[in-house]
Amino acid sequence: MSRLQLSFAGSSCDRFAALRDGSVQPEGIDLNVIDLPVEEIFYRQLTNHEFDLSEMSLSSYVLSLEQSDPGLVAIPVFPSRYFRHQTMFVNADSGIRRPEDLAGRRVGVPEYQITAGVWQRGMLQDEYGVDHRSLRYVTGGVEHAGRTEKISLDLPPDVDLTAAPQGRTLSDLLVAGEIDALLTAHVPEVFYSSEKVVRLFGDYKAVEQDYFRRTRVFPIMHVVALRRDVYERQPWIARSLMKAFEASLRRAHDALMYRSSLAVMLPWLADHVEETQAVMGERYWSYGLEPNRAVLETFLRYSRQQGLARRDWRPEQLFAPNAESATLI
Repeated sequence: MSRLQLSFAGSSCDRFAALRDGSVQPEGIDLNVIDLPVEEIFYRQLTNHEFDLSEMSLSSYVLSLEQSDPGLVAIPVFPSRYFRHQTMFVNADSGIRRPEDLAGRRVGVPEYQITAGVWQRGMLQDEYGVDHRSLRYVTGGVEHAGRTEKISLDLPPDVDLTAAPQGRTLSDLLVAGEIDALLTAHVPEVFYSSEKVVRLFGDYKAVEQDYFRRTRVFPIMHVVALRRDVYERQPWIARSLMKAFEASLRRAHDALMYRSSLAVMLPWLADHVEETQAVMGERYWSYGLEPNRAVLETFLRYSRQQGLARRDWRPEQLFAPNAESATLI
């Protein structure tokens, strides 16, 4: 019996390594794994559905479900998770010393709808009382000018959103003091080259550990989304892929635990892993709906509150119904 040929576009992370090298293979499927930068993947998949399945922004995926003919359906695989306090930056001369000082300020965001921004605005509101509507948002590229929203938005009038001036990056504006802060998904190059750019949370690691201890939230950034037409022709692939992605995750986890040699170029990797597990538990990175229900509920609440999602989604409505988690790492 011939195996189904499927293309998968994902980042070059360790969670996909066993799928990439073929040591884990989905039952009945030959998976052609294509390594690409996530922003390219998101754009190509959202606009043209170029891959049979791909890594996908959680926020963009939720908004795609509200289109008249949703082209994607996800499985509860979460390859990217990230505490987002560490990627909030301010101009050192802005007078912003605490999160509460952001109220009323001009804040750069690459796109209003990106998952990192949804988490950051939600955390600022829940944890520090910063109403997301009090911020004046400026959108654009962090390193390259001209970035626009990948998904058309219909925001409420109380969201103050403007585009960066033509030819200007958010990094330029932050250094010049033309915006006061930047909420983004990565560390901008100007953080390393300009004394004008500092983190909002200097001791971000302690802040993020405290946040997790209190909330038990390890923010989900990405899911794995299938083309809906591919899934509907062969519904069995959701379960097969789910099992394979979980097996690949377990192998990545086991590689971090291996002590005869280092999985990555970090001399004190064992200490970092042990510290992480002491705070978050041994099985801190899981796939599947139920172990992540509370995290997903938090994100969906934020998306709705911030004028992005137009309906109150429940976590189980996001995923193919036959893609239940087979195991937990």
